[in-house]
Amino acid sequence: MLSLSRTPQYDDVVRDGGAGRSRSWYGDVRLLNARLPPESVYANKLNALVLDWAGTTVDFGSLAPARTLQQVFGRVNILLTDAEVRRDMGLPKKDHIREILSIPRVRDAWHELRGHRPTLSDVDDVYRQFIPLQLSCLAEHSSLIPGVLASVQRFRERGLKIGSTTGYPRGMLDLLLENSARAGFQPDCSLSPEDVGGGRPEPFMLYENAVRMRVYPLASIAKIGDTPADIHEGLNAGVWSIGVAGTGNGIGLSYDDFQALSSSERESRLEDARHELERAGAHYVVDTLSELDPVLDEIETRLRSRQPSQG
Repeated sequence: MLSLSRTPQYDDVVRDGGAGRSRSWYGDVRLLNARLPPESVYANKLNALVLDWAGTTVDFGSLAPARTLQQVFGRVNILLTDAEVRRDMGLPKKDHIREILSIPRVRDAWHELRGHRPTLSDVDDVYRQFIPLQLSCLAEHSSLIPGVLASVQRFRERGLKIGSTTGYPRGMLDLLLENSARAGFQPDCSLSPEDVGGGRPEPFMLYENAVRMRVYPLASIAKIGDTPADIHEGLNAGVWSIGVAGTGNGIGLSYDDFQALSSSERESRLEDARHELERAGAHYVVDTLSELDPVLDEIETRLRSRQPSQG
């Protein structure tokens, strides 16, 4: 015969977690486990890197999106400066177009030419024009950045999985994947904003990379990219966020054009790019993927030092 017990009281449900476990009181609520998120599961090593595309792994100087945006705005007689087109690089492309149209000079020029300030319908119209132009430009600007292939091979030898995220829509990412595969670069997972319903700076592409690659905890993942949007994506996801200053948006030149600069001009561009990523909150900044290995060693040393004591 079943016996009916009394209704459980609060102290019956929230009970002591065991001898030696820290307890803290907040009013009538008692904390039983002092290992709070994100430290409820510790990582003692890195398990995955999630790489950006343009400016990090392909398209030195991130030329394809910048030139296409300048071209599409040029069609409506608005000439974008390099600073204007690169300010919000890394966002999903429709969001990037919306941000450009919100720049006061661009907004005023649009008003003068069209008789009204930019609307969401205008954003959609510019985006529709952008897509075919960008697709035609990608083939020209999809070459792997020097050193990427050897770097990725070293990362895999460390036991790391390789994911990727982008601001490009899925069709453009598929084109990059096809071209990169022929060159020997094939990430384990590659996602676009439309795959998860939102892009940078939101963290959802990173979360889905973790799901598909079956990697956890988040502290065992590092996001690597060349824009502040990449850094914010990593920070918002709770992963390590590493900036790449010397091959992407902050350089804004092809490899050959960058090498043709004087040493002082190259260093000036590098310093500006490094500082931008530092200001965005990057945990570390390197100039190229080829310089990443010592940073990975440093992160793993930090992870091991955070392990809870045994016994």
